This record gives sequence, structure tokens and C-alpha cells, in this order.
Amino acid sequence: MFDVVAGLPLHPLVVHAAVVLVPVAALVIAVAGVWPRFRRWAGYLPAALALAALVVVPVATQSGEALQERLGDPPFVERHADLGEALVPWVVALAVIGGVVTAVEVLRRRGTSLHRGVVVVVAVAAVAVGGGAIVQTVLVGHSGATAVWSDVGGLPAPGED
Repeated sequence: MFDVVAGLPLHPLVVHAAVVLVPVAALVIAVAGVWPRFRRWAGYLPAALALAALVVVPVATQSGEALQERLGDPPFVERHADLGEALVPWVVALAVIGGVVTAVEVLRRRGTSLHRGVVVVVAVAAVAVGGGAIVQTVLVGHSGATAVWSDVGGLPAPGED
């Protein structure tokens, strides 16, 4: 199911959605967590982006595992796979904090006042989880690019000059 689409491996197609969605969701959630005016403007966007990332990342992971079965287990693919699997908990945390940031705004719209300490904890969590998700996404993407380019035309991978 997560192997091939129209004769092409699914992983390179789906992974680009994850590479865009996770950092965008992380940035929106972090900014909404610390900036009330942006949070009011964003409404349900933080939760929606986080849920989209939560759908796309497991598909990218599963399609990557299917591709790995085709390629075997070269060391550069194994590292990429390990980093990709480590992204899933970050995206789950991102979905949770995206829901909490959205809930803060929904409660504000209903006239419910939250203790300032709760809002500060949510803001810190949004920045921490958003930052962690972005860093992990960059690590996964870099290892994937290295894996792809390490065997192209006999040229060294970028950074391996």
C-alpha cells in the first residue's frame, strides 16, 4: 500500500509534504503560543496543520520502510530510517500542543479566562516542541539527502568533498 504510485516509489513523493508541513505547523504553533494577536487570527490553523502533519509523517515513514525493503539496508539508509522514526513522537507532541494552543484561543473566545501561568506554560511548550520538531525534520531531511546523493554518478555526497 505504501510502496509505489504510478510506478514511482511513494516515499520521495510523500516526504516533501512532511518536509513542508512539519516546520510550517511548528512555526505556526510556536508563534500562536507566544503571540496572542496571531493566535486570535490563526484560530483553528495550529491544530489543523498539526493534524495534517500527524497524518503525513506516518505515511512518509511507512513508505520509507517499503522503499528500504527494496533497497536493502545500506548504512546511510539505516541512519535515515532511524531519524525518521524519531520524528513521529515529535509530531505527536506537536499535535497535542497544537490542540492545546487552539483550545486556549477557543476558551478565550468563549470568555473563559485562563491563569497567566497556564498561558506561559503553553507558550513555552509550543516553542520547545516546535523547535524540536523542526530540528528533527532537518536531521531527517539531511540524512535522506545524503543517502540519495551518496551514490549519484559516483560523485561524493554534499559535504563529503
